[in-house]
Amino acid sequence: MLALVLGAVGWQLAQRHLASRAGAATSSGVAVPVAPDVLLLGQLTFEPCSIGAVRSGAAAERAYCTRFEVPEDRAVPAGRKVALKVAVVRAETASPEHDLVTFLDGGPGGAATDDYPAMAGALAPLRKRHALLLVDQRGTGGSNALDCESHGEPAPTGNAPADAGAARAAALARLRECLHKVEAHAAPEHYATSDAVQDLEDLRQALGGPPLDLIGVSYGTRMAQQYARAYPHSVRAIVLDSPVPNALALGSENARNLEDVLQRLAARCRADQECMRRFGDPYAALQRVHARLAAKPQVLEVRDPYTFQLRSHAIGGGDLAQLLRFYAYNPLTAALIPYVVSEADAGRYAPLLGQAQLVIGDVEDHVNGSMALSVLCAEDADRVSDASEQGTVLGTDLVGWLRTACGTWPHGTRPAGFNEPFASELPVLVLSGSDDPVTPPRYARDIVKHLPHGRVLELAGQGHAVLGAGCAPKLVDEFLRTLDARALDAKCLGALGTTPAFIDANGAAP
Repeated sequence: MLALVLGAVGWQLAQRHLASRAGAATSSGVAVPVAPDVLLLGQLTFEPCSIGAVRSGAAAERAYCTRFEVPEDRAVPAGRKVALKVAVVRAETASPEHDLVTFLDGGPGGAATDDYPAMAGALAPLRKRHALLLVDQRGTGGSNALDCESHGEPAPTGNAPADAGAARAAALARLRECLHKVEAHAAPEHYATSDAVQDLEDLRQALGGPPLDLIGVSYGTRMAQQYARAYPHSVRAIVLDSPVPNALALGSENARNLEDVLQRLAARCRADQECMRRFGDPYAALQRVHARLAAKPQVLEVRDPYTFQLRSHAIGGGDLAQLLRFYAYNPLTAALIPYVVSEADAGRYAPLLGQAQLVIGDVEDHVNGSMALSVLCAEDADRVSDASEQGTVLGTDLVGWLRTACGTWPHGTRPAGFNEPFASELPVLVLSGSDDPVTPPRYARDIVKHLPHGRVLELAGQGHAVLGAGCAPKLVDEFLRTLDARALDAKCLGALGTTPAFIDANGAAP
């Protein structure tokens, strides 16, 4: 046995090499197999596993996994339990740092063990000195996922007025069917952020009490701020990627934030001679396409980019807006927007829909809509506003659906002080994409106002979730070594910039 005792608090990381042993004697004298490769962390035993969503397209990653039980309802500790799926990705060194780098996934509804392969490159520099802790938040992935068929999305929009009400009623009926399935194994009212915060602290204690370096992405930044406020002495440092302020009611500004980015992309095209010659005003074209699809949705057959089989797709005005929202997440797909909108304006929808499975399908594969409702209905729905959404491409449908769905979906309530700004003396590094259509840089700047040891790095031309962009992984690694965000030399981020718009299917102008 090779035992590594890490730190004065007695957090243990041990690897047992027992390949030569056929078994171990039990009290009954029966030989049972013994795993040849096991990690012991505090009170928990981790065994080898592979992690990563089956449909993610990314190769699975090696890790060590275990189950950790927590009460579903903490007011009834003897009641039903939730078995959290927990994974540890080992450090590359034989003597890792005592603190655990903890990845907090986005969504809400993302599962950390499913999404880790997509994050592995961004987190790779940290593994040289740190083990990584991945926990599927309750209600996601392998932690009693609140799964059922497609249900947690807004009703299709942009259809004829007579059809819109019927579509909303059908969506609500599907939601009720989903709830019936979920309630067979879960009480959705106990699956909000505050429940997960307590889960993470209980897990940390079971691991022997190591300090945590929190890396939150998107919704995971809410989780990081709430955990650090509740348990400041459990946290060593925080990285917030594409953050949401505590004061924000999620969903309130999605349409306005997207509109700002779409208009910015169009302005760049108008300022570029070749883009302007090819497309004219992309925003004006978008308005025409949106109006046409809102009046008369189209049903088209396009080839699935994974299977190459023909599939039928219906697209209305609201569907167009949702597509463009996910296009805008990444600078490479955002660069396609002038081209695919121009093609749609000419009646050719195949380029727009041909990317639908790539830019939306993968998101649906990784985000649990039911768990998202448990979070949003408890923490945001009563404060959500559509005041800034009027007159936008995305419109007010998301806000309207959230209000409707939360009238049916059981949910808890947020604790007192939940929406107060996160104020802390902890070292915090905040990353933000200048073209983020969901969490714009102003959110990052608002958060850092209350963090005397915090700093914002804005990544030019980048969208949502930027941890892996350019030299950001190197800077995050340096930050966790020095705990001094302000001293970071971030000039290397200057290599980033806006991605030129595609002028045709082959790419940007030479």
